[in-house]
Amino acid sequence: MGILLTAGDAAAAPAGGGMMVMVLYIVVIVAFMYFIMIRPQKKEQKRMAAMLSEMSVGDCVLTTSGFYGIVIDITDDTIIVEFGSNKNCRIPMQKSAIAQIEKADAE
Repeated sequence: MGILLTAGDAAAAPAGGGMMVMVLYIVVIVAFMYFIMIRPQKKEQKRMAAMLSEMSVGDCVLTTSGFYGIVIDITDDTIIVEFGSNKNCRIPMQKSAIAQIEKADAE
């Protein structure tokens, strides 16, 4: 009887070890996904928010559609951008449509 009990305990031990390895794999995969996908995206969102908060009237901006323009007016979530040398071409757009800002003082 003692032989059967020890044989049963030996068979159960690797199963518990296998479960720990599986949990470790899941933790490693979740950590990998965080550092590869989620963390860089949050850093980019913070950078964009900081860039948009520093935007001021007179800055040259590049829109996500590829047009360069000058900021004429800024409200809470929209800006008015003047495109080209034509003073009548002023278009309101969302702040999220700005891809890059060049400060007027940088010249």
